[in-house]
Amino acid sequence: MPESNTLSGALPPTELTQTAELTRPVRPKSIYHMPVASGSVPSFTSTTSATNGKPKDYDMAEGDERGLSHTDSRYARMNRALFLFAATAAVSSINYGWIIGSINIPALVIEECAGGPMTWTNGFPSCIPMSSTLWGLVVGLTPLGAWAGSLLSGIAADRFGRKRMLMYNNAFFVAGALLACLTTSIVQLAAGRFVSGIGCGIAANVVSTYCSEMSTVRSRGFLGGFQQLMILVGVFLSQVVSIGLSKAPLWRALFSISAAIAIVQTLLLLLIPESPKFLTSAGRLDEARASLQRIRGGMDISLELDDLLTTVESGRQNEHIPQPTMWQVLTGKTEIDLRHLVFCALFLMLSQQWSGAKGVMFYSTEILSDRFHLTADEVKEIPTIAQLLTLGIGGIGAVAVIIGMNILDKVGRRSVLIVSSFATSICAALIVVGSALDIGPMVATSMYLFNLVFQAGAGFIPYLCASEMLPYYALGSISGLATSINCLTLFVVSFIFPILDKSLKAYLFVPFIVTNFITCLFGVFLMPEAKGKSVLEVVDEYKGPIRFVAGPFVRRKTPSSPITFSPPKVLD
Repeated sequence: MPESNTLSGALPPTELTQTAELTRPVRPKSIYHMPVASGSVPSFTSTTSATNGKPKDYDMAEGDERGLSHTDSRYARMNRALFLFAATAAVSSINYGWIIGSINIPALVIEECAGGPMTWTNGFPSCIPMSSTLWGLVVGLTPLGAWAGSLLSGIAADRFGRKRMLMYNNAFFVAGALLACLTTSIVQLAAGRFVSGIGCGIAANVVSTYCSEMSTVRSRGFLGGFQQLMILVGVFLSQVVSIGLSKAPLWRALFSISAAIAIVQTLLLLLIPESPKFLTSAGRLDEARASLQRIRGGMDISLELDDLLTTVESGRQNEHIPQPTMWQVLTGKTEIDLRHLVFCALFLMLSQQWSGAKGVMFYSTEILSDRFHLTADEVKEIPTIAQLLTLGIGGIGAVAVIIGMNILDKVGRRSVLIVSSFATSICAALIVVGSALDIGPMVATSMYLFNLVFQAGAGFIPYLCASEMLPYYALGSISGLATSINCLTLFVVSFIFPILDKSLKAYLFVPFIVTNFITCLFGVFLMPEAKGKSVLEVVDEYKGPIRFVAGPFVRRKTPSSPITFSPPKVLD
């Protein structure tokens, strides 16, 4: 009897189904394969290169005596269980959005004591007066904390698991919320924002990892934008509640709600399964099978589980092979030159934050209060027109992500990015024109459109691209670097935005006209298109040094023969 080459005891591939360009191994039944009743075997159409070797369609077979259908779970659509488990994990993303959004509407009440002179009640001041520079630093400490959290998240999630790490991470949300809501000084408020930011950084990485490890080919697009959607839902909810909690001392309660969200999520996390991929890598095979079956419902998980086991076993066999360093990947000193793809992944994460969208999210109340010339007495009458308009800006962002998620797989990443960034640049110009002409309604309308077109494309595409463009051996290090660039850029933008507002006034958005147009040019000439392609195909088509790969003056090359990812080699 042949020896097993996987942890599951499955035999090596014994037959190959030939196609025009690709081959697919037909694996024998694994020990996890459920018994198939006669006549209930699922039927698949033949594979072609146009579908990357994946079945175009399948028939739902009758279930066996255990209620399990025999449809291949690897190509399953989104089901209710997968959605609920992803939504439970994404409560951390809602908390992330709450933290970055809750500071916006009560800003003038906290930093400028717009609600009236500072008074003390039970040892707590009604406001924390500070300059615009210090306020920018306090706001910016959240993304700085997120940068620190992102550095910790990968190692911690691999050690404790995705689910447990989300539970532990809620301690940062609770601690940060308590520091902020009980603050009596600038330093304490800044510390609370930083600690909450650590929780945001960990949540951003772990939630995306958990969702991607549970997703299938057909649910990848939706779950890829799901985190950004939940962040914007959190922003919107925080702004709705802020309308009633912006006065002193109620703004303290607004900050404390983050702790309540974290506690509720900790209880909900007890009800969801751990990532099957993590359990498999930890050698907990029975738990991995139970977790995967729970996620996929009544589908046949045997082949998907075999894929997980084979991937883990392959990784263990290659543990002794030195992995390329980040510097070697960045400089193209690997067998496959990834410089262009690495540059694109890093640039997209940079461009997401230099767009000015987070400045709108953090400071729209102050900007609109100035553009509508609200007096000190009018600012005290909460809700002001600026606060109500800010509420709409948050809501339209969530709607935009839903629109973008539905068109992305139909139109393509590159086309959506080009249109989104160009439209964002136009909207930034309209904001400048409205401000220069002192037309408040024009400024407000343009800010709405700005957030709409940005969030529908350029806002969430960067989160998808690294995993679609980079092979596994480069993904971890480059994703970590990309997240660091993203968070540090957000810190800089958050810090200088109020300074720019004071100095540029009506021309505040001129720099963002330029940055968004640069992103548009990047999309036209440099952006790879990953729509309908596997990572292997993307790497084969776009490998090499940084260069123009698209546009009217570039001749598209025909991809070479399909490549395979053997253990990475480092070139001298």
